[in-house]
Amino acid sequence: VQLQASGGGLVQAGDSLRLSCTGSGRTFSSTVVAWFRQAPGKERLFVAGINWGGTGILYSGSSKGRYYIHRDNAKNTVYLEMNSLNPEDTAIYYCAATSRLRWADENAAQYDYWGQGTLVTVSS
Repeated sequence: VQLQASGGGLVQAGDSLRLSCTGSGRTFSSTVVAWFRQAPGKERLFVAGINWGGTGILYSGSSKGRYYIHRDNAKNTVYLEMNSLNPEDTAIYYCAATSRLRWADENAAQYDYWGQGTLVTVSS
């Protein structure tokens, strides 16, 4: 499985942004997919994850209520809708996938495939 993350950019505080993670390979639709983010000088943190059917979703505390993850398996794509962005959301956002899990997990080590990351910058 190869992943391509896109949709990042420079936005102002309060704006919204939609990230996309497009996967190649016939098995993508059966994977658990998650988004992580890494701010400069900080560790990579879990943001949200979704199971293959879209029925099992997990959010981090900081993203719950502001972010929305969903997937379209016909397009091999998982989306992360981000609302009410603030400067603390500035980071490189990575998507990751695994076929070893049935449900999303916050541990980055559980994911076998990673996209290249897309930069989100939120100005105040």
